[in-house]
Amino acid sequence: MSEETPGFEEKPDVPADGTPEETEAAASADKAEGAAPAGDATDVALLAQLDQARKALEERTADLQRLQAEYQNYRRRVERDRVTVKEIAVASLLTELLPVLDDIGRARDHGELVGGFKSVAESTETIVAKMGLQQFGKEGEPFDPTIHEALMHSYAPDVTETTCVAILQPGYRIGERTIRPARVAVAEPQPGAAPAKDDAKSSTDEESGAPEEG
Repeated sequence: MSEETPGFEEKPDVPADGTPEETEAAASADKAEGAAPAGDATDVALLAQLDQARKALEERTADLQRLQAEYQNYRRRVERDRVTVKEIAVASLLTELLPVLDDIGRARDHGELVGGFKSVAESTETIVAKMGLQQFGKEGEPFDPTIHEALMHSYAPDVTETTCVAILQPGYRIGERTIRPARVAVAEPQPGAAPAKDDAKSSTDEESGAPEEG
């Protein structure tokens, strides 16, 4: 049985060609070299996670912008449809009232719009005007087939173009929409009649005594 020699402590092996301080420095360097790759891997993983999060955020942002654009288009479409339905409903109602307005007009032309009937008639005309109904059609205006309906036709020496010479029934519109054309009697210039400006020129030449050409 061996006995430990008192007064001596075991010490770690030290390289023969180095001091203990050098040995500790070398060990620290080895530890640092071993830790460096682990730190780099952690940074790479964090960068990858950050890139994934950034891409996910861009995708969600694009989805949100697309949904917002679709919602705005939906709102505009609903508002446009609402206005269209309202215009159709108002036009349908006012179309049913046109015979009443015609009766009021005929009564006014014959002097029969008196008493309580006059008050009711004027109230009715005020209400339809507030709803956007406008009357059109006047004698002497040029005939326009887009807003006039010719029921009678004649020739007249005193017109230079097709002209409305009588309004048989006034036309009505709501904004730019015509709900009934004006029903009119039209007159055209006499066939073979010289234009008015040529007649005026001939009269001037005769008054000045200018010789005729030819």
